[in-house]
Amino acid sequence: MRESLKSLDWREIAPRVAADLVMVHMAAIVALAFAVFMGRGDGAHFAEVVEGLRHYYLFTFAPLSAVFPAVFSLTGFYTRSRTYQPRFKWTTLARGATVATLVFVFCNFLTTRGATLPRSSAIAFVLLVNGLTIGSRILKSALAAAPPRSNPPAFSVVSNFTKSDEPVLIIGGGGYIGSILCRKLLAEGRRVRLLDSFVYGNSAVRDLFGHPRFELAIGDCRNIQSVVSSVNGAGAIIHLAAIVGDPACEQDRGSALEINYAATRMVLEIAKGYGVERFVFASSCSVYGETDEYVDERSAVGPISLYAQTKVDSEQALLQARGGKFHPTILRLATVFGNSYRPRFDLVVNLLTAKALQEGVITLYNGQQWRPFIHVADVADGFIAALNAPLSVVSGETYNLGDSRLNYTLTQVAAVIQKLVPGTRVEEIENPDKRNYRVCFDKIQRDLGFQCQTTLEAGVQDLLEALRSKKIANYTDAQYHNQRFLKSAGRLISKQEIDSQVMAAFAVALENQQHGAVNVESRVR
Repeated sequence: MRESLKSLDWREIAPRVAADLVMVHMAAIVALAFAVFMGRGDGAHFAEVVEGLRHYYLFTFAPLSAVFPAVFSLTGFYTRSRTYQPRFKWTTLARGATVATLVFVFCNFLTTRGATLPRSSAIAFVLLVNGLTIGSRILKSALAAAPPRSNPPAFSVVSNFTKSDEPVLIIGGGGYIGSILCRKLLAEGRRVRLLDSFVYGNSAVRDLFGHPRFELAIGDCRNIQSVVSSVNGAGAIIHLAAIVGDPACEQDRGSALEINYAATRMVLEIAKGYGVERFVFASSCSVYGETDEYVDERSAVGPISLYAQTKVDSEQALLQARGGKFHPTILRLATVFGNSYRPRFDLVVNLLTAKALQEGVITLYNGQQWRPFIHVADVADGFIAALNAPLSVVSGETYNLGDSRLNYTLTQVAAVIQKLVPGTRVEEIENPDKRNYRVCFDKIQRDLGFQCQTTLEAGVQDLLEALRSKKIANYTDAQYHNQRFLKSAGRLISKQEIDSQVMAAFAVALENQQHGAVNVESRVR
């Protein structure tokens, strides 16, 4: 409840509170009129009924009606439900209206020490409150979604994060996740600005070049000039750029530290300088490391790889920078799977699926370890949900991005694949990889109404179809494996000397910060 109250912007919601209060009073008047109609009889008795109900409305109902906006506020009527997917939104609103009515009835009983309305009128009041408060929102949504009568645009505009037509800057948006996210944002009528060095090529987004709402900036996220020119004029930033995965980071630790941490520090400073308020950062559930606990956003992090450590350090830098004009949101991604415009087969579900189809054998390392999973298209939807949400809800917040239903052991993943690829043989081997975590995703469902739409089975089936149809000719090709590709490409060195110096300065600042933390801990001990 405290979270709901904290996230309210009363200047913004005051008109909706007033409208809801008017509808509650309308429901009461209609219900009371129904009671008057049912109580008609001889003149003296009828006048007595009317006077009693008038007195009840003025001196009991009117003061107690304040219960409704209070309970509505606490149940998310004016904050979280605004960003929910429809089926969650209407359920949440119905629950809030029902709870408010029950609280009112209880307060009414305590005040009057008895029932003041016939049961039929009380039932009518409950139905009317739900019908008016929820029905008005359904009507508003339907009208907002209706296309204009003439000259409809190629893409419907659904933008809550800004009233202007400022572009969303996606840093590192030309790859596995970003290629889907770009298309989804364009389909919503957004302007998209993409900053990417295209280390893995531009085939995933090449068909977007020339789109009237798509802007391309080819550049390195470590290059000051590229970042400054891209951030200037942006309405929001989604930061995806990173060397992703433990093997790829271990192969080139220096570049991983520069791209995954130092560049993030530089980008956030430039964003603050240009007044870009929204900053959505792609982190990872791997920050939880090795644990047998069922973890959520309040759980301690325990990174056991360089990749996870750079994500933890970037999260801390962003949250420490939060201020009146800078509002970061951290999304800790579950293990991603599924087909994309730039497929990847260094991800466990995708790799096991390809091996089952092509080789008939799946090799599992530590099959009893838990992982949370999420389809790549759902990842894009999660970023859009965070982008659409009111700043009062997501500012400074960290969310696990996924779905609790998609927590699986690797053995369970193999069983799903075996079912879809009959005859697959499974071999289990133990190795030193100790990552093990089950993750709770209740917070993102509660705050943003987010829930994954693609099951593990559906994602595997879609990938199988792409492999069988030869849309993906050879899954072992280096272009589908980050670590292999980067090994062949060589070290990702900054081309400008000044960029190298800036990255080194941020890296040194991080080392000093970590060293200071160690010294403090030693003194405490």
